[in-house]
Parts: sequence; C-alpha cells; structure tokens
Amino acid sequence: MKDPVIRSNRIQCLFALIGASVVSVCVCVGVTMNLVTLFDENFDHMGIRTFCMFTVDSNILAGLAMLLCIPYAVDGLRTGYYHLPDWVVVMLHVAVTAVSLTFLVSLCILAPVKGFVLIFTGSRFFLHGVCPVLSIVTFCCFIKSHLVRLGESFLALIPVAVYAAVYLVMVVFIGEENGGWNDFYGFATRIPVWVSLIAILPLTYGIAALVRLAHNNFCTRQRGKDAALCRKAYGGADLEQVVVSMARSHKKALRMENLVIPTQIIRHMIENSGSTLDADNGCRLYLEAYLEDR
Repeated sequence: MKDPVIRSNRIQCLFALIGASVVSVCVCVGVTMNLVTLFDENFDHMGIRTFCMFTVDSNILAGLAMLLCIPYAVDGLRTGYYHLPDWVVVMLHVAVTAVSLTFLVSLCILAPVKGFVLIFTGSRFFLHGVCPVLSIVTFCCFIKSHLVRLGESFLALIPVAVYAAVYLVMVVFIGEENGGWNDFYGFATRIPVWVSLIAILPLTYGIAALVRLAHNNFCTRQRGKDAALCRKAYGGADLEQVVVSMARSHKKALRMENLVIPTQIIRHMIENSGSTLDADNGCRLYLEAYLEDR
C-alpha cells in the first residue's frame, strides 16, 4: 500500500495505538500499586479505599477511554483505514480533562503543601504525572479523527460535578467522625468550602476549553497537511483510476473477507484533488474494483 494518504493515515494510527496502550498500562500499574499498598503513613486512602480519590477515578476513566481506541487502531493497521467514532473522541476529551485537573491540583495545590517528591513518587508518579501528561499528549497530538464541538466540551464537567457532589456529602455533611471521608484534598478545611464549590466547575471548563483548543488545532493542522498531500499526489490525476488502483492494492495486500471502504479518505482525496468525481461514486468504484474476481 504505497498510497501517500493511506500511509499518512497508518502513521497516525500507529502513534495513537502506542500512546493509548502506554497510558492504559501506566494506569493499571498506578492503580494496582495503590490497591496492594494497605498502609501509607502519608496517605490514608490505600487498598480498596483508593477509589475514594478523584486522582484514581480520573485515571481509570482515562485508561478506559484509551482502551476504547486500541481496537480501532489495531483494525486501522489491519485495514489501512484508521478512524475513531465521534463518541470515542468525545469520551477521550472528557477523560483527558479530568486527568488534566488531577495534574494541576497535584502540581499547584498538593505538591506545595506535601512536597513535590511525595506527590510525584511511587504510584503517584504514574497517577499524578505520567498518565495525565501522556493522556494530554496522546489526545492532542495523535487522536485526529474528530473536531470536538463547543457543546460537547460541556460534557467534560460531568465527572467533576458528580465527584464534587459525593465529596461534599462525604466530607462536609457526613464527616469523618460519622464514617465519611477526611478532607484529604483540603477543599473544605484549607480554603472555605464555598470557594471550592464556586471555582471547581469554571476551572474544569477552562481546562476542557484549552484541551479542546489544542486538540482541534492539531486536527486542523493534520487535515491541512493531508489536503496538501492530496493536491500534490492527485492534482490533475484521473481519480477514478486512483480509487480503482487503491482498491486493487488493498485487495492484494490485506486479503480480508470483510470489506472496509475507506470512505473518509476517498472523500478527502476527491475534495482536495480538483476532481469532478463525487464521494458516492468514488466509494462505488472502490467496492466494484475490490470485488473483481473474488
């Protein structure tokens, strides 16, 4: 498969697969370290109680979201057509916003109080540092299937709002003395609780907006590169013949029983080559060429 657009798509697929896999593994390592550590003199919530912490919950959410990418990336390498469903990209945006909040709270609030070495060593090296940073890099730089819309970015508030409500009930209304949680983040004791309640969601949305901006910027830049690649490779060419050749090449190289038509790639090629061929006919030509002599 020497087609330059297919090659570009596969490179993006490979980087997404590597990033998603590394994040998922690091989340598993960090959470497992917390679960098997039954006592830590510096942190109360170890063992099964580790799930009380937003740090752990947000990292698990990020790990699960990254895991959703892996089957699509593997299939993309197998078929030569990598594309994530829009809902997976939105899920990733929600998860990456959550771990970005974890990273900023660890860096700007917890580390100055408890010490940077304590906050970024052991399992916290993964959960406070490595996983959030790699999640941000993977989502912004390697996940380029869907531009996150403005309205979709509000969904990133849901995990934080739910956790904030639970934290408020367990820390303020129930209290540690009655079986609730101690204020391990200091949002009710180190600062007035009303300040935390007012600030947390706007801060989260600000993070979501920045993550969305970075992600969409990388997506737009990649689409511009792919458009330039199409113009260089197919400008003035007979695109019908190009599509037919692509299908035959895939048929020979992939040897698949289940046909996958790279609709978005074909549409992108047509839009940026100056061809009068429309996307429907392009996909039909691909299908007919692929099914020849089967």
